[in-house]
Parts: sequence; C-alpha cells; structure tokens
Amino acid sequence: MSRIPLHLLLLGFALPAGIAAAEPAAPLAIRGDIVHTMAGPAIRDGVVLLENGKVKQVGPAAEVVIPPGMRVLRGAVVTPGLIDAHTAVGLAGFLNQPQDQDQLDTGEPVQPELRALDSYNPRERLVEWIRGFGITTIHTGHAPGALVSGQTMVVKTVGATVEEATLKPVAMVAVTLGDEARPSDDKKSPGTRSKAVAMLRGELVKAREYARKRGLADAEKRPDRDLRREVFADVLAGKLPLLVTVNRATDIDAALRVAAEFGIRIVLDSAAEAYLATDRIKAAGVPVILHPTMRRAGMGETENISFETAAKLRATGIPVALQSGYEGYVPKTRVALFEAAVAAANGLSTEEALATITIDAARILGIADRVGSLQPGRDADVAVFDGDPFEYTAHCTAVVIDGRIVADEPR
Repeated sequence: MSRIPLHLLLLGFALPAGIAAAEPAAPLAIRGDIVHTMAGPAIRDGVVLLENGKVKQVGPAAEVVIPPGMRVLRGAVVTPGLIDAHTAVGLAGFLNQPQDQDQLDTGEPVQPELRALDSYNPRERLVEWIRGFGITTIHTGHAPGALVSGQTMVVKTVGATVEEATLKPVAMVAVTLGDEARPSDDKKSPGTRSKAVAMLRGELVKAREYARKRGLADAEKRPDRDLRREVFADVLAGKLPLLVTVNRATDIDAALRVAAEFGIRIVLDSAAEAYLATDRIKAAGVPVILHPTMRRAGMGETENISFETAAKLRATGIPVALQSGYEGYVPKTRVALFEAAVAAANGLSTEEALATITIDAARILGIADRVGSLQPGRDADVAVFDGDPFEYTAHCTAVVIDGRIVADEPR
C-alpha cells in the first residue's frame, strides 16, 4: 500500500468535506490592483460586482459604484475562476487505495459506456485541495490507459452531490492510442498500434450501422438498446468528441486519420510531440489539451516533451489548454495554475498562459458561455491572489464559485 505524506493527511482531515451549492449567494464586490477579465485588456484598479451567482458588472474602480454595505474582497490580482482542462480528480482519490481509485477499469479495452457521472465524488479531498488554488471548474473522468476508458464530464469544484457540481454530465469519450493503450497482459488486445486503431475503427463502423437500424420506421426491425453503440453513435452524430490521448507524432497522425475518415470531432490530449505535427493539427482544426508542462520525460512516449510546446502550438494558431493530468501516485494530482506558470516562463505571455487555464480551456470544453471570463452574465467564479499568480511566492487568498466564497485562507 502506498504511503501518504503527512502534510496531505493533515490537509485532508482539516478541511470541510464539501460545500453545498444550494447555499444563497449574497451580493459581493471584488477589487483588484489588476483584474484579468479574459474578455479584453486587463483592468488596473478594477472592480467586479457579483449578484445572484452571476457577474453583474466589471470595470475600473472609477466607473463601477460599489453599493453601500456590500462586502468587498481585495487582492493584488483578480482572475476568472481557473479551469483544469483535463484531470481524473474526483474519480482518483488522494488516499491512493483501491476504494478511491475509480478512474480506470482494465477489464475490457473498449468501454465507452462507463460514465464519470457514476463515479465522481464531489467530497473528495483532492477537489478541495485544487479549489484552494483557484481551480473552480474541472474536466474530469476516466483516465488514459485503455483503448476506450469511458466518458468525461465537466464539474464545478463545489457541491455535496454530483448533480450539484455538474456543468456537463457527458463532455467527451476518452480514447488512448499508443503504448498506454496496450494492456500489461500480452495475451490481451490491443497489442500493437495497428490493432488499436483497427479496433477503434471497427467500433465506429458498428455504431454507424446500429444508428441506421435504430432509425428504421419498423420498430420490430430496430435493434435492442446497446449502451456501447449508443455512445459511439453520439460521437458519429457530432454530439460528443473523442478525447484522444496520444504522444508520438505517428499516433497523432493516426488520430487525425480516424477523425477524417468518420467525420468526427476529436480533441488531442497530452500530445507530447504535437510540435512535430503542427501543420496537420492546424489543418484539421483540432484543439489540444496539452500534457502538464512539468510532466516527467521518460524513455518511452514522453521522452520528447518540452516546456515550450504550448507556446509553439499557440504561435501556429492551434487552440491550446493546459491540464494537471493524471498522477499514478500520491498526491494524485498536480495544480494547473503551476503548469501555466511554467508555460509563462517558456514562451507564453502572462495573458496567454492565463488563457490556457481560463477562456481558452472554456472554449475547448464548450463552456465559454458560463465560465472562463469575467463579463456580465457569466457565472460568478473568481480567484483572488495577493501577487502575481504565476509567482510561487504568491497565494490564492479567496475563491468564489457561483457568487459564494468557498475558500478564504491563503493557499
């Protein structure tokens, strides 16, 4: 059994288990020396007014009137609530023991019917942990490690139940191509890259025929419900994208070929060698949720990762978001804020790096109408810092979700 660092044990049992989303949100003003709205230029000496769980007004302090008696939070830097574009938090737990590890089922290589909704634990201590750093929204679900491991979802980092936390109950279908898709047992499939792609194509062909027969006028000729085929049918219909975890440029090309063959949407995930395929990725119009900047390079598929990949992809016009990814050991997650900080030190400007964990992440996940920016009508999700968020000496001093203060101790 894996050992757990003492500081994580103390953290886990010191914090409240969950914050109910039903608690009322009182009007709130947040004033910052710099306010990054991500909907335009940063505002110096800015004010954000929150009311009824939404952003009511944003602008310079000289133009925004704070009503008398309204509570005011102050900070050096104010940003939208941060978005972790891909993680397994909530399915993977901080104890690192079998009872809190629901992120991957290796019983079969293809299981798109597995719903993150049925495993996500909103009271998981790791959810609290990342929330304290300003992470208010996460794209989480079944982890890489099987050809098709299951579904992902988008949630807020609050809520006593999964329903209270959920923004999108089904966001994408998680697929892995390359070495990570190979089972440890040599007798199981897929054993090679060709077999993995062939199996994926085969599932899509079967789903296309299933969808055709389900649409027959004669009810007696329609096939019985098949949860696996239904999910792939939604992919073929454009309702769901595949989240394809790949690292080698050859596997990226394979994913792009499958997408073109079936006319489906995909999002590349991890993509360590994406800088070797920028022309093909851009031509296909495919966004990338890049591997954690600080992911360790190994002797396998990740040996060519680079701190500069985010900057290189963005420079070519490819939509990019950053993620904490999945850790197979305690503390079980990185913090997306720190990943963006490293990207800011390796080619991205502060605003560009911040975009990878706010507005650009929201656009890739299809939730930009709710989160990712501070503008009237958006969800009142805000992070407050006592300095530059990308400086390790700075602290997140307050976190607001849906207009409620959910953390107010420096992290």
